Amino acid sequence: MRLGRVASPDGVAFVSIEGSAADGSDARAKEIAEHPFGTPTFTGRSWPLADVRLLAPILASKVICVGKNYAAHAAEMGGPAPEDPVIFLKPNTSITGPNSPILLPPNSTQVDYEGELAVVIGRPCKDVPAAKAFEVVLGYTVANDVTARDHQRHDGQWTRGKGYDTFCPLGPWIETSLDPTDLEIRTEVDGTVVQRSRTSAFLHDIPKVIEWISAVMTLLPGDVILTGTPEGVGPLTEGQSVSVTVEGIGTLTNPVAAKPLKN
Repeated sequence: MRLGRVASPDGVAFVSIEGSAADGSDARAKEIAEHPFGTPTFTGRSWPLADVRLLAPILASKVICVGKNYAAHAAEMGGPAPEDPVIFLKPNTSITGPNSPILLPPNSTQVDYEGELAVVIGRPCKDVPAAKAFEVVLGYTVANDVTARDHQRHDGQWTRGKGYDTFCPLGPWIETSLDPTDLEIRTEVDGTVVQRSRTSAFLHDIPKVIEWISAVMTLLPGDVILTGTPEGVGPLTEGQSVSVTVEGIGTLTNPVAAKPLKN
């Protein structure tokens, strides 16, 4: 099932996105009553997908990220591959949806893209053993861990550089029926491929990551885990467009714009 969140003629709603045509021309968004966790029930309302606006598919209580989860990315950042998962948080206010602009802070000179696979948690959980990790997963979506790299270097920690509003694009939807162990991840800037790898290259796979994170903090339904970016990260500039594609899910595209200055 593909679960999404849309702005429809009747308001904001969770939906199931259904359709069989390869180009999505017959896709419809079927409204889900209340929330998408467990077994969804439907209101009976639906809209052609072309008539609604896709939003970030989930609003998480927290976004937990795994740093340096590809050996080649760890090397390009100038350090060794970590023996254990390195985790950090992005605020939920950094979440934005497909086709919404990534806003460049006026006081940053280097804002980088980082294409990633994201895991969406489906139920409250704590101290989850790796062998049972997939039991707590709702599904998977596409993410871009946008980073003000100059702020990250200046501060010596990652909160400010990773935490700006619009710095966590998610979408276009959540795919609930997917084997995440060997998927291609590809990032393009203005149509040029800048990152390409596979989830089979993770240093720490999804079960280990869930076990590691849930040993530290309780995970809640809708929480998002960003699993790390491959090598090839680089800067974005005003007017560009960045797209992240994960095999079996789809493509998340966002334009890049300067943050408006306050008067």
